[in-house]
Amino acid sequence: MLNPMRDQTTVRAELRGDCERCFGLCCVALPFAASTDFAVDKAAGTPCRNLRSDHRCGIHAKLRQRGFTGCTVYDCFGAGQQVSQVTFGGRDWRSAPPEHARRMFDVFPVVRQLHELLWYLTEALALPAARPVHAELRTALAKTEQLTGNTPEELAELDVAAHRQDVNVLLLRTSELARADAKGRKKNRRGADLMGARLVGADLRGANLRGAYLIAADLTGADLRGADLIGADLRDADLTDADLTGAFFLTQPQLNAARGSAGTRLPESVTRPGHWTAQL
Repeated sequence: MLNPMRDQTTVRAELRGDCERCFGLCCVALPFAASTDFAVDKAAGTPCRNLRSDHRCGIHAKLRQRGFTGCTVYDCFGAGQQVSQVTFGGRDWRSAPPEHARRMFDVFPVVRQLHELLWYLTEALALPAARPVHAELRTALAKTEQLTGNTPEELAELDVAAHRQDVNVLLLRTSELARADAKGRKKNRRGADLMGARLVGADLRGANLRGAYLIAADLTGADLRGADLIGADLRDADLTDADLTGAFFLTQPQLNAARGSAGTRLPESVTRPGHWTAQL
């Protein structure tokens, strides 16, 4: 169980994928289509052709070179090990009956969504400006944690979209409180189509970029301090030398999908992607 009073580094570590404790669920349960992110088509519930019998990827060190960039930017927020070791008690899908495997594949994306919400709620509780809603956030965190501990049958029937909506009301309020004291004009770009936009050096301090489409946008040197980035699509966005200090609700998968540099300043909640260094 998560404890929001514990060291944030420890909590965040628990909400990151641990492939050593998972049965390769993201490589089986999820579908993908041949594209710039994936070299081939794969149906949901079908093992990826690169998945070995020990649940490990056979080309992990060469995923980008082999056309599987999408795999390198994915993170399950710790849902893989939760479903493998807790929900299903360490029984893997290979040795279990087919119905067991199907249920495991159905439950995995549900738990992944719940764990993503745990990430946001934990981060919200770490924001001093959100203190007026901390009590409600703690209640939502406890409820979400409780749901992750449900039985496979209960998880499969869960209306996770409705729960996300309830939590989102709190996250919206958190965003308003956190951005209230941001300097400069707080731009509202919620859901904006900024694909390929030239935003070099843009002042986006305290901006609302929730769900914004920033695919391939040039954010070189942009000031994103204190911006709300929940759900923003940063695929192939150029964050070279951008300042994201204090930006919140930014997840590792979002950052992994972007491009950046040694000069990109990041919030403590995420780590600098390894492929950024390779690009230098």
